[in-house]
Amino acid sequence: MLKAKILFVGPSESGKSVLANFLSESTEGISSYVPTQGVRFETCWPALMKDSHGVVIVFNPELPSHLKEIEMWYSCFVQQQQLLDNQCLLIAHHKPGSAGDTENLSLASPLNKLKLIHSSLEEDPEDVRIEFVKYFKSIINLLNESRDREEMSIIT
Repeated sequence: MLKAKILFVGPSESGKSVLANFLSESTEGISSYVPTQGVRFETCWPALMKDSHGVVIVFNPELPSHLKEIEMWYSCFVQQQQLLDNQCLLIAHHKPGSAGDTENLSLASPLNKLKLIHSSLEEDPEDVRIEFVKYFKSIINLLNESRDREEMSIIT
């Protein structure tokens, strides 16, 4: 069976757990904020990153500090692992009751080359699921292609 390891990373209180629970169809923690005991120590990150196939960077687009912080997350979890840009997904997560117009975000390079989706689990939960499934299928396709190349190199 083919397995894929996708990391959800990003600033504190950006919605990582809520999105992960929603996408995994878990009901825990979807309706109210329950802080996750995340790994806040950079010394643990290499162990987390080992053998990962993709990275989802979640941030709150209404917080300017998050826009700066996601550059660090991209550098640490995508560039340092030498993942391809299509192995990364940016999710601008809009919290319930948020009011700001952040649909036209201006992201710094190289973040502006990444696939960006806006999530609002109040307004368009199925759109978020559909976009994530597309992303996940692209990761599975990359894994299958890599496995096929490896098998061909063994045969020849």
